[in-house]
Amino acid sequence: MAEDEQKDVEAQDEEPQAEETPQAEEASPEPEAPQAEEAPPEPEAPQAEEAPEAPEAEEKPQAEEAPRPEKKEKDVIPGADLEPIAVEPEARPLSAEEKARLEAEEEERRQKEAELAGESAEEEQPASRAPAKMEGDSRYLATGKRKHAIARVTLLPGGGAFVVNGRPIEEFFPRPLHQTTARQPLVTSGYEGSVDVRVRVHGGGISGQAGAIRHGIARALTEVDPELRGELKKRGFLTRDARAKERRKAGLKKARKRPQFSKR
Repeated sequence: MAEDEQKDVEAQDEEPQAEETPQAEEASPEPEAPQAEEAPPEPEAPQAEEAPEAPEAEEKPQAEEAPRPEKKEKDVIPGADLEPIAVEPEARPLSAEEKARLEAEEEERRQKEAELAGESAEEEQPASRAPAKMEGDSRYLATGKRKHAIARVTLLPGGGAFVVNGRPIEEFFPRPLHQTTARQPLVTSGYEGSVDVRVRVHGGGISGQAGAIRHGIARALTEVDPELRGELKKRGFLTRDARAKERRKAGLKKARKRPQFSKR
């Protein structure tokens, strides 16, 4: 009995070994099958490689064509073919003195044009009556004032000489405007070529001195011929022009200009 049991046990041990052998045999052909199956996809590999090559070839010319216009746009400057416009430099602002000088010159030019055109004929129209006769040794003195200028005028019988501080009026007053201002009373009264005028003037400026001489000549003519007073008064030659620059006050920059207020 014991021997039979040993045989049965050995038979049982041998059965799984026998069973295992076919498994091993079956396992060996299994890897061979996939090798046979993998063979057909080998020709597909070049097809897969060719497919990406085509778009690369197509993309290359596109990439090359795109940057060309960009380079042209960068190289060409817009408006390079246009001619530059010459811009004149801006004129510097004029100072107060230059503006005053230009205004004075413009006024002189207008007065000259008015004289040539005959527009000022009424203002400087001489008196209708004949000038009074003056004795040979007679002298007529008068004082004229304008602003800070004071003029002492002497009228003498003569041929129309006009001397200011020992110099001819054309030399003392280079501008025709001031010469015309000083001669206005003589032209109006008709004594321009029949009397000599000697003037001593000091103080003030050129314009103030011309006004002072006109005032002094007008006063002296009223002594020569009292009937001229109405004509000279009507034209304003006998009126003392009291307009003058106002004095500066303490704490101010000028007569009324205050310093700039600073809040902080």
